[in-house]
Amino acid sequence: MTQDPIVSTEWLAERLGSPEVAVIDASWFMPGTPRDALSEFVQGHIPGAVFFGIDEISDRTSTLPHMLASPADFERAMQDLGLRAGQAVVVYDSQGLFSAPRVWWNLRAMGCEKAFVLDGGLPAWTAEGRAIEKGPPSPAKGDFRARYNSELVRDLEQVRRVLQSRAEQVIDARSAPRFAGDAPEPRAGLRSGHMPGARNVPFGDLVQDGRLVSADRVREIFRSAGVDLSRPLVTTCGSGVSASVLALALARAGRPDVAVYDGSWTEWGGRGDTPVATGAAE
Repeated sequence: MTQDPIVSTEWLAERLGSPEVAVIDASWFMPGTPRDALSEFVQGHIPGAVFFGIDEISDRTSTLPHMLASPADFERAMQDLGLRAGQAVVVYDSQGLFSAPRVWWNLRAMGCEKAFVLDGGLPAWTAEGRAIEKGPPSPAKGDFRARYNSELVRDLEQVRRVLQSRAEQVIDARSAPRFAGDAPEPRAGLRSGHMPGARNVPFGDLVQDGRLVSADRVREIFRSAGVDLSRPLVTTCGSGVSASVLALALARAGRPDVAVYDGSWTEWGGRGDTPVATGAAE
């Protein structure tokens, strides 16, 4: 198995249908986007793929969007999707590279050691004229086992502590105007700005034509933003989706140990007891 978290369409096509490989469609759209990811999946997906509902397979007791599910709930959901222990799992989305890394991170946080993202996603697959399947899947129940890895997850109190101690670098994946507080948040009721001490690496800088940039380019982008790649890293964003793009990019650059702040700005910016800074990073 390659250590790169990205696999090519050729790699997947050669293994499609193998019991050793599972395929997940992780398409998801921002609130207010007039598209339905599940309906689009039914209309066309990579053969054998199952659909991971990011909002549905989550902690439904939380008021925050698509928070990581409990290990027991996640295990049950993956078994219902037919995932089996030891499989390589390839995740893709319909935008090229946007929401698939969130599910890649979910899988890794639950102990899946062979989680990968498809380079270019569904657009690359279809552009190459590869087969598409329609209709809902009906997978046999799997035996996936969740093993929670707390090292890849950060919560509110942990982020408070690392911002104060500077023991870990916090990197924000939102756009520069949102980070600086010059643009409003897409979710109502959130303050504008960023966590004091955070760095800004907009996730779009890491994606070119729906594909993740090279490992060397990833390193260059993070270093240009003032990030020390030898130190512990935590990524954040609006709700934990594009933060996972940063985590994926850093894994490609040799840092598979990066944690994601699950609640991200929806939690931090929605509270009255968390400090907020504006302007560019320090």
